Order: sequence, then C-alpha cells, then structure tokens
Amino acid sequence: MSASEAPQPAAAARALRIALVAGEESGDLLGAGLIEALRARLPAVEFAGIGGPRMQSAGMQIWWPAADLAVMGLTEVLRHLPRLLKLRRALRHRLADWQPDLYVGIDAPDFNLAVERSLKRRGVRTAHYVSPSIWAWRASRAARIGVCADRVLCLFPMEPPIYARHGVDARFVGHPLADQFALEPDRQAARRALGLAASDLVLAVLPGSRSGEVRRLGAIFADAARKLRRERPQLRVIAPMANAPCRALFAPLAGDEIELIDGMAAQAMIAADVVLLASGTAALEALLAKRPMVVAYRIAPLSYWLVRGLGLMRTPWYSLPNVLAGAELVPERMQAQCNAVELARTLGGLLDDPQARAAQTTRFADIHLALSRDASASAAEALLDLLPAASAPR
Repeated sequence: MSASEAPQPAAAARALRIALVAGEESGDLLGAGLIEALRARLPAVEFAGIGGPRMQSAGMQIWWPAADLAVMGLTEVLRHLPRLLKLRRALRHRLADWQPDLYVGIDAPDFNLAVERSLKRRGVRTAHYVSPSIWAWRASRAARIGVCADRVLCLFPMEPPIYARHGVDARFVGHPLADQFALEPDRQAARRALGLAASDLVLAVLPGSRSGEVRRLGAIFADAARKLRRERPQLRVIAPMANAPCRALFAPLAGDEIELIDGMAAQAMIAADVVLLASGTAALEALLAKRPMVVAYRIAPLSYWLVRGLGLMRTPWYSLPNVLAGAELVPERMQAQCNAVELARTLGGLLDDPQARAAQTTRFADIHLALSRDASASAAEALLDLLPAASAPR
C-alpha cells in the first residue's frame, strides 16, 4: 500500500458553538452568567455574537457590542430601524458562516425573535431567554414566540403555564436578581455605606432609569418628597441616579432637599424606611430589598387608553410585586393618581403605619424564596438537551 493510499486520521471534530445576542446592560449580565454556567458544564465550547463587556470577560467573542441594540421607545426604534435591519442582516450572514449549534436570544425580542425564527427554519436549535411580558398583555404572543424558539427560559413562575396553553416548551429558571439579594439584607451596613445614621427616617426616591421616565415622573416625585419633608422635617430623602443623563434631568428638580447618589440603588433601597419608585424592575429590586414601597407611573394618555380601554391588559396590576403576589400588596398610583399630593399622602400613610409596612415585607420574603433558583445554573441546565448529544456532559 502506498503512502497516499494509507488510512488518514479522522479530522478532529470542531468545538461546540453557541451564539448569543443580548441588548442593554441587563442582557449583558444575564449572558455573562449563562456563559459561565455553560462553560462549567461544557469546557470545550465557543461563544460568539452580540454582547457587552461582561459577556466578553466571560469568554465570548463579540461581533458587535450590545449597546447597538439598546434602543427604547417607538420614535427611537423608528429612527434607528434602518441601522437595526442592516445589523440583523449582517448577523444572519455571520451566523451562516459560523454555523452555531445553538442560538440563544437574550431579551431584545423585537430583534431576536426574527433571527430565531430564521435559524429554526434552517434546523438550528434556538432558545429565548427572558419572556416578554405575556402575563400582562397579549398572551397570544406566546404561540408566535414558540414558532421562533425551541424553548423559552422564563424568569417568573406564572409564565410557563401561559406558554403551555399554546403548546410551547417554556421553563421557569428563576430570576437572577433573587440570587443577588440576601434573604435578610443588612440595613445598617447599607446605611453606613451611604452616610446615614441608624436613627434617620429615610425615603428613597427612584424616578426611573431612562431619560423619558425622569422627564415624566421627576417633577412629580420631587414635589411629593418636598411635601413629605414639610410635614416631617426630620425626613432624609435620597435619590440614587441610574446614570449621568438621568442625574442631569433630576438635579434641578431635586434642589437642596433631596440628596442625589450616583448608582448604589440597591443600597439606597435597603437603607430606606419607604421607597417611591417608577414601575419596572426597580419594584422587584425593592421587593428583594424587603422595603415597603409605593409604585407610580405615567404613560402617554393615548397609550393608556389603548391598553386599558381595549382590554389589552390581562392583569389588574402593573407592578411586579402585585403580579407575583396575585393581590394588591403594594400601592399603585397610575396616570391621574400619579400626582404629588396623592403620592405624599400614600407615602405618609406607610411611614406612619408599621403594620402596613410589615404586611408588605412579610410577603416579600416568600416571593424572594420562590424566585431564587440559581438562575444562571438553571438556565444552563435547561439548554443542555438542545445541544448535540455528543456534547452532553458525562
């Protein structure tokens, strides 16, 4: 047998490949945790796609930065639509060349679901990590999401049953924020970090993490805090600012009566006696910090009429603590009720009523336990059987 006819060694199998696409800082955090948990189970794996600095530090090859997807609001999306469509086309071409074994879209549903649908049609396994709020409105979206994703990884326990009604494979993996907060937060340590005395009466005010929220809510929140301070001169009001643009908008409204803090939102909530915040993830953080709260929000009148008037909202509550409790656990003040007089009155009632505060915080601990599942590890486990059988850990 000649040398040319001799059997040749089999080509080495290429490494397992997982593509991930995340937008915004929250997606970067989720993605980094997922990468680390997957690598602990599958050491020989490559990650690539769209992500942030944390995902890059976890070992992912960044094709485009997550900031390229961080566009909020209808007008912003429309303005950036040509660029986003161009990016999505470029991503599809890159994925076709790279040939991932699994694609994980992390939140950013408007961008990710279309990519997932295209890949699924070509036989690539797909997962969507973080369900859109189908529990709140348009539950019919669950079926359309199932067309795009082989599996949906849900942060809240009420979501998989909704998907199940539409025949979609969805798994509750827990919420990563629940893993970051201690079951019994150290209030005194938080107060020391912020220069607050143990005896101080403290209100934390969080008017939102986006400029649009601060424009809608900042003056109302600041006026409510000033009204409370006139009634309670000993009250200290602290306002953690999510970023520099939000601080620039809120500072002129705050005056000398509200102490601005850069970041440190979790510490501010833990340290406070009562929290006033805009509806959203901050309400979940306040729940996990075990602090009594009032949740307030305003949206455009037309948007509110469409959501409420046409019956698009599936739940009577819009704040996560109430949705998770299945009852009106925390006061919600929406639209016309979101005014300085009403907010000051409701906050004052909480400050003056220890039993009302305890009624909230007792339920918060139970909800915290239900959400705490080691989310990154649970998400990684939920993805393993979507990968080629040869890659399964022994």
